[in-house]
Amino acid sequence: MTDLAHIRNFSIVAHIDHGKSTLADRLIQETNTVSARDMKEQLLDAMDIERERGITIKANTVRIEYTADNGEHYVLNLIDTPGHVDFAYEVSRSMRAVEGSLLVVDSTQGVEAQTLANVYQAIDADHEIVPVLNKIDLPASDCDRVAEQIEDVIGIDASDAIRVSAKSGIGIHEVLEAIVHRLPAPTGDANAPLKAMLVDSWYDSYLGVVVLVRIMDGKLKKGDQIKMMQTGARYGVDRIGVFRPAMQNVDELGPGEIGFITASIKQVRDTRVGDTITHEKKGADKPLPGFKPSVPVVFCGLFPVDSAEFEDLRDAIEKLALNDASFSYEMETSAALGFGFRCGFLGLLHLEVIRDRIEREYDIELITTAPSVIYHIYMRDGSFVELHNPADMPDPSKIDHIEEPRIKATILVPDEFLGDVLKLCQDRRGIQLDLTYAGARAMVVYDLPLNEVVFDFYDRLKSVTKGYASFDYQLTGYRADNLVKMQILVNDEPVDALSTMVHRDRAEMRGRAMCEKLKDLIPRHMFKIPIQAAIGGKVIARETLAALRKDVTAKCYGGDATRKRKLLDKQKAGKKKMRQFGKVDIPQEAFISALKMDN
Repeated sequence: MTDLAHIRNFSIVAHIDHGKSTLADRLIQETNTVSARDMKEQLLDAMDIERERGITIKANTVRIEYTADNGEHYVLNLIDTPGHVDFAYEVSRSMRAVEGSLLVVDSTQGVEAQTLANVYQAIDADHEIVPVLNKIDLPASDCDRVAEQIEDVIGIDASDAIRVSAKSGIGIHEVLEAIVHRLPAPTGDANAPLKAMLVDSWYDSYLGVVVLVRIMDGKLKKGDQIKMMQTGARYGVDRIGVFRPAMQNVDELGPGEIGFITASIKQVRDTRVGDTITHEKKGADKPLPGFKPSVPVVFCGLFPVDSAEFEDLRDAIEKLALNDASFSYEMETSAALGFGFRCGFLGLLHLEVIRDRIEREYDIELITTAPSVIYHIYMRDGSFVELHNPADMPDPSKIDHIEEPRIKATILVPDEFLGDVLKLCQDRRGIQLDLTYAGARAMVVYDLPLNEVVFDFYDRLKSVTKGYASFDYQLTGYRADNLVKMQILVNDEPVDALSTMVHRDRAEMRGRAMCEKLKDLIPRHMFKIPIQAAIGGKVIARETLAALRKDVTAKCYGGDATRKRKLLDKQKAGKKKMRQFGKVDIPQEAFISALKMDN
């Protein structure tokens, strides 16, 4: 067990691509934690998809041993966190397990939207923060300007910010010295009853569930009988260890230490993130304050292209949900797409990552329906309904009002693109809250409806600003608005899978776009097919798909015009009858294209 004064627990926080994982690599390399032949780029990003996209998705932890210049020997526990807004949940819980943060800012780009979001999480968790200016070897680097920006925008003293280049290894020794001297040691009492915070858990096919814990008080030894304070479940500890980044067994963990335990736990569901672990006998009286559970924000349907793969999809989704506490799912059936799942995600990137993992790791082809959000529906009789799927909307005459989720979006954008960004936000029914300047960049704060953001806001923002804008958001609550359910009718039959919730002012535009799209996608039949968008009983847009027809007048040559007329009228009557009894077959491809997210 290490003496408390010689432990430092810290995390690295930064915007996407400002060099968190590379800095972690250098710290591991500088302290010879991993032998030179096992070292590789982004060592802590273990998933294929993380390495391929160059992003961190899961927060990873590693224990580093370091002998400082004053000869003292220290144990450093590092948690590398994600930068994307969709994985902010991973960041918030990592923060609770450590006492300090290294704030990494790219010295060529300066403070970005996610830098702010992640720093505020660190400040909320009462962290000591050490600013680090990265990428100083690049010609565009301007450390003085960025240090000033950190002081102006975030309000942290950056006069003694450490200047490093994580790629080439400049300044890494100074970072290690700053961790030892500027970050606080953890507190805790080794003789008090055990209190360990459950920071994360995941499923390993050999060991069962592996639980990442941070010991606050007391000691945890191999063979101890433990209980989870939230669920009351009891287990015997099989093995205890630390990550160097490979798992290494130890005999016990004391206060201030971060490590893992396995205890023959069968399901990750039994381990709630934020739970307190204590001894079964002589345990702690009060649990630690946990984390707020993550709330899914975006919902979409996942259906297998081949309906015979439904059971495989169920298996894949259950396994993924084991490893990802913020992913939720329930079964759903659709007349058009068959059996599938309605899944909840923290954002669109989270949705894409889960979809890619299912397609790649389990080899299942998926159809993803258009993303939607949860609406709150207040009925006239005073009851309240949560609406996940527009197809389940109650009778409009019984509804008093509908509320939709709103977000507070912070956008940092270079001055020359400001007008385009303001226009985009106004078009999306945004309300401007604030506009300030940080150097040559504007910081715009908008109140926006989440429904407009999940559709294609991020892509549009990137295209109008040539990729220079950074965007971060948090949910602020629900507000009533003039929302309606728009249905699509094909040959007067409503198609459930295509119904969506829209704002009344924008319904006509959305309806027209949808009808035009379907007109190109549905194959022609022997009779003409009306494609309509309707709100309640009122049709707001219509396209007509022409019929395939045989030339019945081909055999008429010369003679009276009434002969042709007679044949055409007969054909017309036949088409009319056909239209009454005919069924329109909408091919699966048409559904997939109509529901595609990138429309």
